[in-house]
Amino acid sequence: MGAPWAFERIYADLAPVVAGYLRVQGAAEPDDVTSEVFLGVFTGIDSFQGVETQFRSWVFTIAHRKLIDERRRRSRRRWLPAGDMAAFDQTGGDVEADALDALGSQRVIEWCANLSADQRDVLVLRIVGDLTVEQVAAIVGKSGGAVKALQRRAVASLRQQLEKEGVTL
Repeated sequence: MGAPWAFERIYADLAPVVAGYLRVQGAAEPDDVTSEVFLGVFTGIDSFQGVETQFRSWVFTIAHRKLIDERRRRSRRRWLPAGDMAAFDQTGGDVEADALDALGSQRVIEWCANLSADQRDVLVLRIVGDLTVEQVAAIVGKSGGAVKALQRRAVASLRQQLEKEGVTL
């Protein structure tokens, strides 16, 4: 079994980007799914063989599969929250910074929602996951050429959306 400090380091380094990936992908409970991802990582770590970049890809493969599982669960049962309970889970801080972060995150989620599911998968894994084309191709089950084409179309679509809003690049 590995050293506790190593597990803490892995979690500290990768949990924020995994949670970001899940949020942009529209996970209903991104924090819960992130926990499931790292349970899978830590229970399966003895079977992993490879270098650091392969490890990151392996973690995002688990995250992608957990996201698909969460979507399947969500489609089988309909759950509507009574209200926005997230406000009760947050501690105090810089209200202005928190509001700007929330607005920025919401805008990114809205822009990504206009992409096809395949385009969103590819773009988020490439940018948030910081994975190579080959790693993304293995995760989503497509060829490298298909991943590149999806990424190009996603970027073009986002560029169009931003130009419509008057944002120049």
